[in-house]
Amino acid sequence: MSKLEVWLRGPLPHFLPVLQPVAHSLLQCREEVASTIPDLTREQFWQRPNDAASVGFHVLHATGSLDRLLTYARGEALSETQLIALATESRLDDKSSSAGDLFDEFNRGIERALDQLRSTPESILLETRLVGRARLQSTVLGLLFHAAEHTQRHAGQMATTAKFVRAPG
Repeated sequence: MSKLEVWLRGPLPHFLPVLQPVAHSLLQCREEVASTIPDLTREQFWQRPNDAASVGFHVLHATGSLDRLLTYARGEALSETQLIALATESRLDDKSSSAGDLFDEFNRGIERALDQLRSTPESILLETRLVGRARLQSTVLGLLFHAAEHTQRHAGQMATTAKFVRAPG
């Protein structure tokens, strides 16, 4: 029998019951990414099959967007560093970063997210938060949920793209 997905392994200590799905999803992402990218060559990591986004882009974007969404959930505006990272994310298919370096940063991003989840009081989950330059309304819970599902979406893209770039011919 294969290893159970994180959400089937039971409750996680130190997370509010309502935030368990968010924590489960982020931990699942970490496991899926760990099983997807370590054996990719630098060329495969940055390859864009049929002009699709590279595995490297998905790792970079998942890490950056997770950071940005958590910033909004804390009720903060994006920093200049975050805005620069956002502006350059899609242009970083220049092979300058290694899979290992970006994987390490992704893991640090997951850990920061889990730390924030652990310290988020239930009393603020329905508070309004403003997102982006347009200052669109969401809630703390909405942002945390979206952070997890968005990260999961990119983890899936990494896995799919990795299969394409590993395929012979």
